[in-house]
Amino acid sequence: MDDSDLSPFQEAESRWRRWRAHVAARPSLNLAYRIVVGVIGVLVLAAGIVAIPYPGPGWLIVFAGLGILASEFEWAHRLLHYARQRYDKFMDWFSRQSLVVKGLGALLTCAVVLATLWLLGTFGLVGTWIGLDYPWLESPL
Repeated sequence: MDDSDLSPFQEAESRWRRWRAHVAARPSLNLAYRIVVGVIGVLVLAAGIVAIPYPGPGWLIVFAGLGILASEFEWAHRLLHYARQRYDKFMDWFSRQSLVVKGLGALLTCAVVLATLWLLGTFGLVGTWIGLDYPWLESPL
């Protein structure tokens, strides 16, 4: 089967595999490529970990970072599957919980967000915009 018999996705994957084999055949280039993938993957993973407690795509960013790392590193591939299984089990458990437990989860998330905003000085900054100059609004940092 030649490339003309492939779907666009399969054709792109075939081109990617050929390009990656070309890079892998050159040790110095392969090392540089793996270092770049590692650095980008760690940065995305770290951003995701920071974003986990906040509303939004924190876990999606974590899984994206692990996916980037898993494209080159076997340990990251194993960790990605392990983390995804644990996440799915937790979400299944959480979805079966009562409204009280779900509400406590929402309150905990809200408390983490508010504490972070306070520590970053957001309340003090916004307070000065609207004329509220209370000392407790200022960040202790």
